[in-house]
Amino acid sequence: DLREAIQKEQFLLYFQPQVVGEGRLTGVEVLLRWQHPQRGIVSPVEFIPLAEDTGLILPLGRWVLKTACTRLAVWAARPGMAHLTIAVNVSARQFKHPNFVEEILAVLADTGANPQRLKLELTESLLVDDVEDIIAKMNVLKAKGVGFSLDDFGTGYSSLSYLKRLPLDQLKIDQSFVKNILTDPNDAAIAKMVIVLAESLGLTVIAEGVELNAQRDFLARQGCHAYQGYLFSHPLPLEAF
Repeated sequence: DLREAIQKEQFLLYFQPQVVGEGRLTGVEVLLRWQHPQRGIVSPVEFIPLAEDTGLILPLGRWVLKTACTRLAVWAARPGMAHLTIAVNVSARQFKHPNFVEEILAVLADTGANPQRLKLELTESLLVDDVEDIIAKMNVLKAKGVGFSLDDFGTGYSSLSYLKRLPLDQLKIDQSFVKNILTDPNDAAIAKMVIVLAESLGLTVIAEGVELNAQRDFLARQGCHAYQGYLFSHPLPLEAF
């Protein structure tokens, strides 16, 4: 089914707003949805691990990048939307592909998207091995204007010594910490640590999974002013966005 879905383009991108302060829109994260002809919408939780295992994440990832960059090029012509960034999740398998950098640059050239509006979200699992190669690839893309956000930060095993060497722009506070930030002192402490760390490294910070005003207010008091979550918007299909 997954192979057929890629051939027949049964996938959709949903857009979840990323906001600053009280809700000023600065960009979106694109999230993949599979519109299966019999099953209806299939959750990425079900099909992304399978795509990773089978290698189908490579053609799927290419489609996501091309679709996102095409959207950036369209938005660039609209005064109210030209400033928006699009964040795209990139898996370790994609990033480690020998032609990854060339593919990104080719998609940017083909679509005419502004590289400075594209943000690639990497997860900590990427940093488990071959870090030198990852840094080299990131530096090439960074020189072209592409931005990088480290997703799920604090949930994995990334070394702080790597963190200072990676050409990142942003750390993302994982929703698993945000969820109990008001009730669990440990989660609150980790969120504070990420904010301080980002500031000291000259990075921006964004919190995901923000559902309550009180969560946003707590984060704002700590110095985090960028958010993503149901408090502002669910992920939306393009027209609704």
